[in-house]
Amino acid sequence: MNHSGKVDQDDIVRARNVLLASGRRTPREEVDAYRVLAQVSPASYLPLLARALQRLSYDTSSGKKHAACLALCEEAVAVARSIDQAEPARADVLYEALNTCQRELYDLGRRAEGLAMRAEMLAIGRAQAELSEDSVVKGLRVWAAGLSEEGRYAEAADAMTELVAAILPDGPASGGLAWTLLEWIAALHDAGRSGEALAAFETLVSMEAAETANDRGPMACHLYSLIGYAQMLDTHGRRGQAALVRQEALALLTELADTGERKSWSGYQASFWAVLLAFSGAESDRPAPDGPRPPSGAAPMQWSPDAKRRYFDSRHALREEVDTLASRATEDPDQHLAELVRLHRVLTVRSAVYWENRTHLFVERVRSLFDDGVGLARRLSQHDPTDGTRTLAKILIDRSTFHTAAHEFGAALDDFRQALSYLGEAN
Repeated sequence: MNHSGKVDQDDIVRARNVLLASGRRTPREEVDAYRVLAQVSPASYLPLLARALQRLSYDTSSGKKHAACLALCEEAVAVARSIDQAEPARADVLYEALNTCQRELYDLGRRAEGLAMRAEMLAIGRAQAELSEDSVVKGLRVWAAGLSEEGRYAEAADAMTELVAAILPDGPASGGLAWTLLEWIAALHDAGRSGEALAAFETLVSMEAAETANDRGPMACHLYSLIGYAQMLDTHGRRGQAALVRQEALALLTELADTGERKSWSGYQASFWAVLLAFSGAESDRPAPDGPRPPSGAAPMQWSPDAKRRYFDSRHALREEVDTLASRATEDPDQHLAELVRLHRVLTVRSAVYWENRTHLFVERVRSLFDDGVGLARRLSQHDPTDGTRTLAKILIDRSTFHTAAHEFGAALDDFRQALSYLGEAN
Protein backbone atom coordinates (compact mmCIF):
# COMPACT_ATOMS: atom_id res chain seq x y z
CA MET A 1 0.00 0.00 0.00
CA ASN A 2 1.33 3.47 -0.84
CA HIS A 3 1.25 6.57 1.35
CA SER A 4 -2.09 7.75 -0.08
CA GLY A 5 -3.83 4.67 1.33
CA LYS A 6 -4.40 3.07 -2.06
CA VAL A 7 -3.22 -0.43 -2.82
CA ASP A 8 -0.11 -0.42 -4.96
CA GLN A 9 -0.55 -2.34 -8.23
CA ASP A 10 2.85 -3.95 -7.80
CA ASP A 11 1.72 -5.30 -4.42
CA ILE A 12 -1.39 -6.75 -6.05
CA VAL A 13 0.64 -8.42 -8.78
CA ARG A 14 3.08 -9.88 -6.24
CA ALA A 15 0.22 -11.16 -4.05
CA ARG A 16 -1.46 -12.86 -7.02
CA ASN A 17 1.83 -14.37 -8.14
CA VAL A 18 2.33 -15.87 -4.66
CA LEU A 19 -1.09 -17.49 -4.80
CA LEU A 20 -0.69 -18.70 -8.38
CA ALA A 21 2.86 -20.02 -8.00
CA SER A 22 3.18 -23.78 -8.44
CA GLY A 23 5.50 -24.21 -5.45
CA ARG A 24 4.24 -24.65 -1.92
CA ARG A 25 3.60 -21.34 -0.16
CA THR A 26 3.96 -20.78 3.56
CA PRO A 27 1.08 -19.69 5.83
CA ARG A 28 2.85 -16.34 6.28
CA GLU A 29 3.02 -15.82 2.51
CA GLU A 30 -0.68 -16.63 2.24
CA VAL A 31 -1.61 -14.16 4.96
CA ASP A 32 0.47 -11.38 3.40
CA ALA A 33 -1.06 -12.02 -0.03
CA TYR A 34 -4.64 -12.14 1.27
CA ARG A 35 -4.14 -8.96 3.31
CA VAL A 36 -3.34 -7.12 0.08
CA LEU A 37 -6.06 -8.69 -2.04
CA ALA A 38 -8.74 -8.32 0.65
CA GLN A 39 -8.46 -4.56 0.20
CA VAL A 40 -9.19 -4.91 -3.51
CA SER A 41 -11.86 -7.61 -3.38
CA PRO A 42 -13.12 -8.01 0.19
CA ALA A 43 -15.99 -10.35 -0.68
CA SER A 44 -13.59 -12.86 -2.22
CA TYR A 45 -10.59 -12.54 0.05
CA LEU A 46 -11.74 -11.60 3.57
CA PRO A 47 -12.97 -15.18 4.28
CA LEU A 48 -9.70 -16.57 2.90
CA LEU A 49 -7.69 -14.13 5.02
CA ALA A 50 -9.57 -15.10 8.20
CA ARG A 51 -8.87 -18.78 7.65
CA ALA A 52 -5.23 -18.16 6.67
CA LEU A 53 -4.69 -16.19 9.89
CA GLN A 54 -5.99 -19.16 11.88
CA ARG A 55 -3.64 -21.52 10.05
CA LEU A 56 -0.72 -19.20 10.73
CA SER A 57 -1.59 -18.97 14.44
CA TYR A 58 -1.08 -22.70 14.99
CA ASP A 59 0.99 -25.14 12.95
CA THR A 60 -0.98 -28.38 13.11
CA SER A 61 1.84 -30.40 11.54
CA SER A 62 4.32 -29.49 14.29
CA GLY A 63 1.83 -28.84 17.07
CA LYS A 64 3.42 -25.46 17.78
CA LYS A 65 1.74 -22.10 18.27
CA HIS A 66 2.96 -18.95 16.59
CA ALA A 67 4.65 -16.48 18.96
CA ALA A 68 1.84 -14.03 18.19
CA CYS A 69 -0.91 -16.66 18.28
CA LEU A 70 -3.50 -14.62 20.17
CA ALA A 71 -2.91 -11.50 18.06
CA LEU A 72 -3.39 -13.54 14.89
CA CYS A 73 -6.56 -15.16 16.27
CA GLU A 74 -7.98 -11.78 17.27
CA GLU A 75 -7.15 -10.40 13.81
CA ALA A 76 -8.99 -13.37 12.27
CA VAL A 77 -12.07 -12.51 14.36
CA ALA A 78 -11.86 -8.85 13.36
CA VAL A 79 -11.51 -9.81 9.68
CA ALA A 80 -14.48 -12.17 9.91
CA ARG A 81 -16.61 -9.48 11.54
CA SER A 82 -15.71 -7.09 8.73
CA ILE A 83 -17.24 -9.39 6.10
CA ASP A 84 -20.45 -7.95 4.70
CA GLN A 85 -23.39 -9.33 6.67
CA ALA A 86 -25.15 -10.14 3.41
CA GLU A 87 -22.40 -12.63 2.51
CA PRO A 88 -23.69 -16.20 3.04
CA ALA A 89 -20.28 -17.46 4.24
CA ARG A 90 -19.89 -14.81 6.94
CA ALA A 91 -21.55 -16.77 9.76
CA ASP A 92 -19.43 -19.89 9.28
CA VAL A 93 -16.19 -17.93 8.88
CA LEU A 94 -16.89 -15.90 12.04
CA TYR A 95 -17.88 -19.01 14.00
CA GLU A 96 -14.60 -20.75 13.08
CA ALA A 97 -12.54 -17.65 13.94
CA LEU A 98 -14.27 -17.27 17.31
CA ASN A 99 -13.75 -20.95 18.03
CA THR A 100 -10.01 -20.72 17.37
CA CYS A 101 -9.70 -17.54 19.41
CA GLN A 102 -11.66 -18.80 22.42
CA ARG A 103 -9.37 -21.81 22.69
CA GLU A 104 -6.34 -19.55 22.82
CA LEU A 105 -7.97 -17.30 25.41
CA TYR A 106 -8.73 -20.32 27.58
CA ASP A 107 -5.17 -21.54 27.13
CA LEU A 108 -3.95 -18.21 28.51
CA GLY A 109 -6.37 -18.38 31.45
CA ARG A 110 -8.57 -15.57 30.14
CA ARG A 111 -11.68 -17.60 30.79
CA ALA A 112 -14.27 -14.81 30.94
CA GLU A 113 -13.28 -13.60 27.48
CA GLY A 114 -13.25 -17.16 26.18
CA LEU A 115 -16.73 -17.83 27.54
CA ALA A 116 -17.99 -14.58 26.00
CA MET A 117 -16.77 -15.80 22.61
CA ARG A 118 -18.56 -19.10 23.17
CA ALA A 119 -21.73 -17.12 23.84
CA GLU A 120 -21.25 -15.31 20.53
CA MET A 121 -20.70 -18.66 18.79
CA LEU A 122 -23.98 -19.91 20.28
CA ALA A 123 -25.79 -16.79 19.04
CA ILE A 124 -24.50 -17.49 15.54
CA GLY A 125 -25.61 -21.11 15.84
CA ARG A 126 -29.10 -20.08 16.93
CA ALA A 127 -29.44 -17.64 14.03
CA GLN A 128 -28.32 -20.29 11.55
CA ALA A 129 -30.69 -22.89 13.04
CA GLU A 130 -33.59 -20.46 12.78
CA LEU A 131 -32.83 -19.69 9.13
CA SER A 132 -32.42 -23.35 8.19
CA GLU A 133 -35.24 -24.55 10.48
CA ASP A 134 -32.77 -27.04 11.93
CA SER A 135 -33.50 -28.12 15.50
CA VAL A 136 -29.79 -28.72 16.26
CA VAL A 137 -28.10 -25.51 17.40
CA LYS A 138 -24.38 -25.36 16.69
CA GLY A 139 -22.37 -24.19 19.69
CA LEU A 140 -24.61 -25.60 22.43
CA ARG A 141 -22.16 -28.32 23.42
CA VAL A 142 -19.12 -26.06 23.80
CA TRP A 143 -21.26 -23.47 25.61
CA ALA A 144 -22.51 -26.10 28.07
CA ALA A 145 -18.95 -27.27 28.73
CA GLY A 146 -17.87 -23.70 29.47
CA LEU A 147 -20.79 -23.19 31.85
CA SER A 148 -20.00 -26.45 33.64
CA GLU A 149 -16.36 -25.47 34.15
CA GLU A 150 -17.54 -22.25 35.79
CA GLY A 151 -19.83 -24.16 38.16
CA ARG A 152 -22.98 -22.89 36.40
CA TYR A 153 -24.42 -26.38 36.44
CA ALA A 154 -28.11 -25.52 36.11
CA GLU A 155 -27.48 -23.55 32.91
CA ALA A 156 -25.21 -26.28 31.56
CA ALA A 157 -27.91 -28.88 32.22
CA ASP A 158 -30.49 -26.76 30.38
CA ALA A 159 -28.17 -26.36 27.38
CA MET A 160 -27.44 -30.09 27.19
CA THR A 161 -31.15 -30.91 27.59
CA GLU A 162 -31.89 -28.68 24.60
CA LEU A 163 -29.16 -30.36 22.55
CA VAL A 164 -30.27 -33.90 23.43
CA ALA A 165 -33.90 -33.09 22.64
CA ALA A 166 -32.78 -32.07 19.15
CA ILE A 167 -30.56 -35.06 18.35
CA LEU A 168 -32.22 -37.91 20.25
CA PRO A 169 -34.99 -38.51 17.68
CA ASP A 170 -32.35 -39.35 15.05
CA GLY A 171 -30.95 -42.12 17.26
CA PRO A 172 -27.36 -43.35 17.46
CA ALA A 173 -26.75 -43.64 13.72
CA SER A 174 -24.21 -40.81 13.65
CA GLY A 175 -22.13 -42.45 16.39
CA GLY A 176 -21.96 -39.36 18.59
CA LEU A 177 -25.17 -39.69 20.57
CA ALA A 178 -23.69 -41.84 23.37
CA TRP A 179 -21.01 -39.23 24.07
CA THR A 180 -23.60 -36.45 24.17
CA LEU A 181 -25.76 -38.49 26.53
CA LEU A 182 -22.79 -38.88 28.88
CA GLU A 183 -22.33 -35.12 28.99
CA TRP A 184 -26.07 -34.64 29.55
CA ILE A 185 -26.15 -37.15 32.40
CA ALA A 186 -23.22 -35.47 34.13
CA ALA A 187 -24.67 -31.99 33.68
CA LEU A 188 -27.99 -33.07 35.18
CA HIS A 189 -26.21 -34.83 38.04
CA ASP A 190 -24.00 -31.82 38.80
CA ALA A 191 -27.08 -29.58 38.75
CA GLY A 192 -28.69 -31.74 41.43
CA ARG A 193 -31.41 -33.02 39.10
CA SER A 194 -30.91 -36.63 40.20
CA GLY A 195 -34.21 -38.02 38.92
CA GLU A 196 -33.58 -36.65 35.44
CA ALA A 197 -29.96 -37.83 35.55
CA LEU A 198 -31.03 -41.38 36.38
CA ALA A 199 -33.67 -41.33 33.63
CA ALA A 200 -31.03 -40.07 31.18
CA PHE A 201 -28.66 -42.85 32.26
CA GLU A 202 -31.39 -45.39 31.67
CA THR A 203 -31.77 -43.97 28.16
CA LEU A 204 -28.05 -44.48 27.55
CA VAL A 205 -28.12 -48.04 28.92
CA SER A 206 -31.14 -48.96 26.78
CA MET A 207 -29.49 -47.52 23.69
CA GLU A 208 -26.22 -49.37 24.31
CA ALA A 209 -28.16 -52.60 24.93
CA ALA A 210 -29.95 -52.25 21.59
CA GLU A 211 -26.72 -51.39 19.76
CA THR A 212 -25.00 -54.44 21.25
CA ALA A 213 -27.91 -56.76 20.50
CA ASN A 214 -27.84 -55.70 16.86
CA ASP A 215 -24.02 -55.87 16.60
CA ARG A 216 -23.81 -52.12 16.02
CA GLY A 217 -21.83 -51.39 19.16
CA PRO A 218 -19.25 -53.00 21.47
CA MET A 219 -20.36 -55.14 24.36
CA ALA A 220 -17.74 -53.34 26.47
CA CYS A 221 -19.51 -49.97 26.08
CA HIS A 222 -22.79 -51.55 27.15
CA LEU A 223 -20.96 -53.01 30.16
CA TYR A 224 -19.42 -49.65 31.14
CA SER A 225 -22.82 -47.94 30.90
CA LEU A 226 -24.43 -50.60 33.12
CA ILE A 227 -21.70 -50.26 35.74
CA GLY A 228 -21.89 -46.47 35.67
CA TYR A 229 -25.67 -46.59 35.98
CA ALA A 230 -25.45 -48.93 38.97
CA GLN A 231 -22.96 -46.60 40.65
CA MET A 232 -25.29 -43.63 40.19
CA LEU A 233 -28.21 -45.65 41.56
CA ASP A 234 -26.08 -46.45 44.61
CA THR A 235 -25.19 -42.78 45.04
CA HIS A 236 -28.88 -41.90 45.21
CA GLY A 237 -29.78 -44.69 47.62
CA ARG A 238 -31.40 -47.08 45.13
CA ARG A 239 -29.29 -50.08 46.08
CA GLY A 240 -31.87 -52.72 45.23
CA GLN A 241 -32.16 -51.43 41.68
CA ALA A 242 -28.36 -51.05 41.49
CA ALA A 243 -27.93 -54.71 42.45
CA LEU A 244 -30.22 -55.79 39.60
CA VAL A 245 -28.25 -53.69 37.11
CA ARG A 246 -25.00 -55.24 38.34
CA GLN A 247 -26.45 -58.69 37.65
CA GLU A 248 -27.02 -57.58 34.05
CA ALA A 249 -23.42 -56.42 33.96
CA LEU A 250 -22.27 -59.77 35.37
CA ALA A 251 -24.07 -61.68 32.62
CA LEU A 252 -22.54 -59.46 29.94
CA LEU A 253 -19.05 -59.70 31.43
CA THR A 254 -19.38 -63.49 31.69
CA GLU A 255 -20.12 -63.63 27.97
CA LEU A 256 -17.14 -61.38 27.25
CA ALA A 257 -14.89 -63.64 29.30
CA ASP A 258 -16.20 -66.74 27.49
CA THR A 259 -16.21 -65.50 23.89
CA GLY A 260 -14.80 -61.99 23.71
CA GLU A 261 -16.47 -59.27 21.64
CA ARG A 262 -18.85 -60.57 18.99
CA LYS A 263 -16.97 -58.57 16.34
CA SER A 264 -13.90 -56.35 16.23
CA TRP A 265 -14.17 -52.61 16.86
CA SER A 266 -11.95 -49.59 16.21
CA GLY A 267 -10.92 -49.17 19.85
CA TYR A 268 -12.93 -46.11 20.88
CA GLN A 269 -14.42 -48.11 23.74
CA ALA A 270 -11.34 -47.39 25.89
CA SER A 271 -12.07 -43.66 25.60
CA PHE A 272 -15.69 -44.36 26.56
CA TRP A 273 -14.41 -46.24 29.61
CA ALA A 274 -12.13 -43.35 30.59
CA VAL A 275 -14.97 -40.82 30.52
CA LEU A 276 -17.22 -43.02 32.64
CA LEU A 277 -14.35 -43.72 35.03
CA ALA A 278 -13.74 -39.98 35.49
CA PHE A 279 -17.46 -39.43 36.03
CA SER A 280 -17.72 -42.21 38.63
CA GLY A 281 -14.54 -40.95 40.30
CA ALA A 282 -15.86 -37.41 40.62
CA GLU A 283 -17.66 -38.28 43.86
CA SER A 284 -14.29 -39.16 45.46
CA ASP A 285 -12.64 -36.05 44.05
CA ARG A 286 -12.53 -32.79 45.94
CA PRO A 287 -11.16 -30.21 43.51
CA ALA A 288 -9.61 -27.00 44.77
CA PRO A 289 -12.21 -24.22 44.82
CA ASP A 290 -9.99 -21.66 43.10
CA GLY A 291 -9.95 -23.06 39.58
CA PRO A 292 -12.01 -24.65 36.81
CA ARG A 293 -13.17 -28.23 37.04
CA PRO A 294 -13.52 -30.19 33.78
CA PRO A 295 -17.05 -31.26 32.81
CA SER A 296 -17.25 -34.65 34.49
CA GLY A 297 -19.06 -36.46 31.67
CA ALA A 298 -17.06 -35.04 28.78
CA ALA A 299 -14.03 -36.43 26.99
CA PRO A 300 -10.80 -34.42 27.47
CA MET A 301 -11.08 -33.03 23.94
CA GLN A 302 -14.16 -31.12 25.18
CA TRP A 303 -12.30 -29.55 28.12
CA SER A 304 -10.82 -26.09 27.93
CA PRO A 305 -7.00 -26.06 27.73
CA ASP A 306 -6.46 -24.52 31.16
CA ALA A 307 -8.92 -26.90 32.87
CA LYS A 308 -7.22 -29.84 31.19
CA ARG A 309 -3.78 -28.63 32.22
CA ARG A 310 -4.85 -28.04 35.80
CA TYR A 311 -6.51 -31.47 36.07
CA PHE A 312 -3.63 -33.44 34.61
CA ASP A 313 -0.81 -31.44 36.22
CA SER A 314 -2.35 -32.15 39.63
CA ARG A 315 -1.18 -35.76 39.32
CA HIS A 316 2.32 -34.80 40.48
CA ALA A 317 1.15 -33.13 43.70
CA LEU A 318 -1.30 -36.00 44.26
CA ARG A 319 1.52 -38.53 43.97
CA GLU A 320 3.52 -36.69 46.62
CA GLU A 321 0.46 -36.39 48.85
CA VAL A 322 -0.31 -40.10 48.53
CA ASP A 323 3.29 -41.05 49.34
CA THR A 324 3.31 -38.81 52.42
CA LEU A 325 -0.04 -40.10 53.60
CA ALA A 326 0.99 -43.73 53.13
CA SER A 327 3.52 -43.60 55.99
CA ARG A 328 1.03 -41.84 58.24
CA ALA A 329 -1.64 -44.46 57.46
CA THR A 330 0.77 -47.19 58.52
CA GLU A 331 1.31 -45.49 61.87
CA ASP A 332 -2.28 -44.40 62.44
CA PRO A 333 -4.79 -46.18 60.16
CA ASP A 334 -7.77 -44.88 62.11
CA GLN A 335 -6.84 -41.34 61.19
CA HIS A 336 -5.37 -41.68 57.71
CA LEU A 337 -6.14 -44.97 55.92
CA ALA A 338 -9.59 -44.06 54.54
CA GLU A 339 -8.26 -40.75 53.25
CA LEU A 340 -5.29 -42.53 51.67
CA VAL A 341 -7.63 -44.89 49.81
CA ARG A 342 -9.76 -41.97 48.60
CA LEU A 343 -6.79 -39.91 47.48
CA HIS A 344 -5.17 -42.88 45.75
CA ARG A 345 -8.38 -43.43 43.79
CA VAL A 346 -8.32 -39.80 42.65
CA LEU A 347 -4.71 -40.24 41.49
CA THR A 348 -5.60 -43.48 39.70
CA VAL A 349 -8.56 -41.99 37.85
CA ARG A 350 -6.69 -38.87 36.75
CA SER A 351 -3.71 -40.93 35.62
CA ALA A 352 -5.90 -43.37 33.69
CA VAL A 353 -7.71 -40.55 31.88
CA TYR A 354 -4.39 -38.82 31.16
CA TRP A 355 -2.67 -41.84 29.64
CA GLU A 356 -5.69 -43.16 27.75
CA ASN A 357 -6.03 -39.73 26.15
CA ARG A 358 -2.40 -39.91 24.95
CA THR A 359 -1.51 -43.44 23.98
CA HIS A 360 -3.04 -46.79 23.17
CA LEU A 361 -0.28 -48.22 25.40
CA PHE A 362 -1.96 -46.71 28.46
CA VAL A 363 -2.48 -50.11 30.10
CA GLU A 364 1.05 -50.57 31.41
CA ARG A 365 1.23 -46.93 32.48
CA VAL A 366 -1.56 -47.33 35.02
CA ARG A 367 -1.81 -51.04 35.82
CA SER A 368 0.16 -50.73 39.08
CA LEU A 369 -2.09 -47.90 40.27
CA PHE A 370 -5.21 -50.07 39.97
CA ASP A 371 -3.42 -52.97 41.68
CA ASP A 372 -2.12 -50.76 44.49
CA GLY A 373 -5.59 -49.28 44.94
CA VAL A 374 -7.07 -52.72 45.48
CA GLY A 375 -4.31 -53.55 47.96
CA LEU A 376 -5.00 -50.39 49.97
CA ALA A 377 -8.75 -51.03 49.90
CA ARG A 378 -8.19 -54.57 51.24
CA ARG A 379 -6.29 -53.08 54.17
CA LEU A 380 -9.16 -50.68 54.77
CA SER A 381 -11.77 -53.47 54.66
CA GLN A 382 -9.80 -55.42 57.27
CA HIS A 383 -9.47 -52.34 59.44
CA ASP A 384 -13.05 -51.12 58.97
CA PRO A 385 -15.22 -54.04 57.77
CA THR A 386 -18.39 -51.93 57.47
CA ASP A 387 -17.42 -48.99 55.25
CA GLY A 388 -14.16 -50.47 54.06
CA THR A 389 -15.80 -53.50 52.46
CA ARG A 390 -18.07 -51.35 50.27
CA THR A 391 -15.06 -49.24 49.32
CA LEU A 392 -13.15 -52.39 48.38
CA ALA A 393 -16.05 -53.50 46.18
CA LYS A 394 -16.05 -50.13 44.42
CA ILE A 395 -12.32 -50.22 43.75
CA LEU A 396 -12.49 -53.83 42.56
CA ILE A 397 -15.14 -52.71 40.07
CA ASP A 398 -12.80 -49.90 38.97
CA ARG A 399 -10.09 -52.48 38.30
CA SER A 400 -12.58 -54.76 36.58
CA THR A 401 -13.41 -52.02 34.09
CA PHE A 402 -9.68 -51.38 33.62
CA HIS A 403 -9.11 -55.06 32.80
CA THR A 404 -12.02 -54.87 30.35
CA ALA A 405 -10.47 -51.84 28.64
CA ALA A 406 -7.25 -53.87 28.41
CA HIS A 407 -9.19 -56.82 26.88
CA GLU A 408 -8.33 -58.94 29.93
CA PHE A 409 -11.88 -60.23 30.31
CA GLY A 410 -11.10 -63.19 32.58
CA ALA A 411 -9.37 -60.97 35.14
CA ALA A 412 -12.20 -58.44 34.79
CA LEU A 413 -14.76 -61.13 35.61
CA ASP A 414 -12.78 -62.31 38.64
CA ASP A 415 -12.66 -58.80 40.07
CA PHE A 416 -16.34 -58.17 39.38
CA ARG A 417 -17.40 -61.41 41.06
CA GLN A 418 -15.30 -60.55 44.10
CA ALA A 419 -16.91 -57.12 44.25
CA LEU A 420 -20.39 -58.63 44.14
CA SER A 421 -19.52 -61.01 46.95
CA TYR A 422 -18.39 -58.10 49.13
CA LEU A 423 -21.65 -56.29 48.31
CA GLY A 424 -23.67 -59.39 49.24
CA GLU A 425 -24.89 -59.74 45.65
CA ALA A 426 -23.10 -62.93 44.57
CA ASN A 427 -25.30 -65.63 43.04
